[in-house]
Amino acid sequence: MSKILIKNGRIIDPVNQLDEIGCLLIADGKIMAVDSQPGDFAADTTIDAAGQIVCPGFVDLSVRLREPGHTQKGTILSETRAALSAGVTSLCLPPDTQPVIDTPTVVEFIKDRAERADYPQIYSIGALTQRLAGNELSAMFALKQAGCIAVSNASAPLGNLLILRRAMEYASSHGLLLMFRANEAALSGKGCAHEGAVASRYGLPGIPEAAESIALAQCLELAELTGCRVHISQISCKQSVIKLQQAKKYGLNVTADVAIHQLHLTENDITPFDSNYHVMPPLRSAIDRQYLREGLCNGTIDAICSDHQPHDLDAKLGAFPETAPGIASLETLLPLCLELTRQHRISLSQAIASLTSKPAQILGLAAGSLTPGHKADVCIFDPQATWQVTQDSWHSSGSNTPYWQQTLTGRVTHTVQAGKLVYRLTDAS
Repeated sequence: MSKILIKNGRIIDPVNQLDEIGCLLIADGKIMAVDSQPGDFAADTTIDAAGQIVCPGFVDLSVRLREPGHTQKGTILSETRAALSAGVTSLCLPPDTQPVIDTPTVVEFIKDRAERADYPQIYSIGALTQRLAGNELSAMFALKQAGCIAVSNASAPLGNLLILRRAMEYASSHGLLLMFRANEAALSGKGCAHEGAVASRYGLPGIPEAAESIALAQCLELAELTGCRVHISQISCKQSVIKLQQAKKYGLNVTADVAIHQLHLTENDITPFDSNYHVMPPLRSAIDRQYLREGLCNGTIDAICSDHQPHDLDAKLGAFPETAPGIASLETLLPLCLELTRQHRISLSQAIASLTSKPAQILGLAAGSLTPGHKADVCIFDPQATWQVTQDSWHSSGSNTPYWQQTLTGRVTHTVQAGKLVYRLTDAS
């Protein structure tokens, strides 16, 4: 492998409490040293990162790649290219592929496609129940042996609470992380927007906050009963933040993440005829957003994810309630996080930790830091660079984003994955 020298950059590594101008030395696919001077290091590639920030590569807890099964929306190749352009060097793939990730065969298929795409750090999340049908538990131990890093039922409902309890017991016995999307299907029904004034004004079927907070409360009770390590995925409302805060206060082994768009957009941003605002969970109120931001700041919420869900044009055509929910959000992840720091919601170090070390710790990965000897996953970005979200600057196959044609600030210029320079802005089309 080539030796890489990254010099003159502002190196930020929350794990090692680094925030300084210096040099990063990479050799044999690993971090060799972080130093003020490279000494006699003979680099094959030198990157001058003056005016830029050098940090660990991002670890994303939820990225739909649309393969296998929905290749008209995206492929492992197209979406991992988007990930690298966004500084994401490790990502989790939820189990709601087609076929579902409920057998080792599907896990092996994804590994093969990942190797062909030259993006080996895709971590499959195994299905909690067979076919995600919510009734029969999957063969979790076989999925773990095949390489699954966690289990989840994605956004599919479970048949009853006994199934969730048994799943927690099974996952706990095999040391598997259980990722849970809190939603009581009987309450959310066929809703597509937050139950409130905006949904009423536009005649959109609403989803109450209680659909999330009640499901979360039940999950937390069962986590305490079973001792299962649980991660709550993509929370969206005030009551969820309060319940998580209480659970952590009393020592429950639980973590949580929030999708980046929930930290910026609210129900008031919804244009009723623009399905790019149709997401699940729905965009909530300004008060909910404030609690999410505060929860991130005080550590109640551990990590930020993209919740990337690319769609083709057909999936987003039609009346708002009839369209497929989801945003293509990998490439807006960094600039939207930087916007939070400019608004003084969180510090830059906190923002980077929520994208790197904290999700890595949740997953138990040796990633998310620039510790010498660790795998060299590195993101270099210009925090002041402005760019417009257009077809020319976009890599994902899905253009379903409410930020289309908008100008954002903050852009990745280089990405190093496992010691290889895999993305350079000047080389990108």
